Amino acid sequence: MANPALTDKRFEAVREEWEPGYAAPDAAMQSGGDALPPKTARAQAMTANGTFAKTFVLFLIVLAGGAFGWQQTTASPANQIQIPGWIWLFVLVGFGLAMVCIFKPTASPFLAPLYAIAEGVFLGAISKAFELQWNGIVFQAVLATIGVFFATLALYVFGAVKVTKKFQMVVIGATFGIMVMYLFGLLLSLFGVDMIFWNNPTPLGIGISVVICVVASLNLFLDYEFIRQASIQGAPKYMEWYGAFGIMVTLVWLYLEILRLLSLLRR
Repeated sequence: MANPALTDKRFEAVREEWEPGYAAPDAAMQSGGDALPPKTARAQAMTANGTFAKTFVLFLIVLAGGAFGWQQTTASPANQIQIPGWIWLFVLVGFGLAMVCIFKPTASPFLAPLYAIAEGVFLGAISKAFELQWNGIVFQAVLATIGVFFATLALYVFGAVKVTKKFQMVVIGATFGIMVMYLFGLLLSLFGVDMIFWNNPTPLGIGISVVICVVASLNLFLDYEFIRQASIQGAPKYMEWYGAFGIMVTLVWLYLEILRLLSLLRR
């Protein structure tokens, strides 16, 4: 599945939450008129600019959490990387906050920043581990992630990429396949079977990593389309935080995959 926070099904679910019975045409629509929300409602509605402003706020929070997590990872005199075990609690906390936020968008103004903190601490610790092995790799990964974000946003805004139903189905199908691969590899590893061949610095491993990065990048187009549709439909102001949260989920995935791809190339 694509980003679970910003999909058509979630859009329908959260819209029903702020606009019960929206699917039933009202009198104005039945008479051929445009059913516009009241002026005060439009003033308090979600906007794309507001969503991206909040995305920037979440990005700063991730950086702050990352700075803390970065300091927790150290290298022993024998050059062994040491990541505190409690860092993995932030992974579970971040996942839990994400699940609650997905099913309770009204709480996104509070949950999205908390999610950003949890993910930031985890990303900071993991990034330091990569940096200790390959000097400069984190800067390259961050720069590449930001570059992909702005490049995809520009392509979407200027209409170079159209998010059609076919486009959505292809991206969702590819993302679902990747998630199944992740889960299958993790399940086998629990039984001592090392099937995670895509972590090996071979042409096949590097090729798979490139494909995953491309699919993660394409998910950003689905996120932008969700935000546009929600803004057009007059979603409430708190949905700006929900949209920003959804973008951060995709960016976190993209950053980790770019980091892994760069490590394969360095090897």
